[in-house]
Amino acid sequence: MSEERGQRHSGTAGNTPGDAETATGATPDGSSAAARPTGKRAARRGAAGSPDTAASAVSVTKTSRAATAVSDRPAAKSENIFKRLARFFREVVAELRKVIWPNRKQLTTYTLVVLAFVIVMTAFIFGLDLAFVQGVSWLFG
Repeated sequence: MSEERGQRHSGTAGNTPGDAETATGATPDGSSAAARPTGKRAARRGAAGSPDTAASAVSVTKTSRAATAVSDRPAAKSENIFKRLARFFREVVAELRKVIWPNRKQLTTYTLVVLAFVIVMTAFIFGLDLAFVQGVSWLFG
């Protein structure tokens, strides 16, 4: 995912600066605010505004992804279970290093907010339950 972020505006992967502007409706002279990506890959990869090339880009993209998806997979059977487990734990540790952990003050604040919310919701549901019991007992005697 980080590789995609780096390539989005660099012009690799078929994007040109004009493609993002025309896909979002921004003017080429740059008078509008910064263009935001639309998430529509076919519109960005095709020629500027040509619907035929956008449709063909979708079909080419789908077939090329299907063809490369099978060939790009690493062979899972070639590594033994211990190598796969070691790689898994290395990736877990790498992801845990990216996490922004709360300090003690933030953790205390978050805990108190959660406890207060749980107490308020418990009291609210208890009140509703009590009201329904009283209503049913009044209605049916």
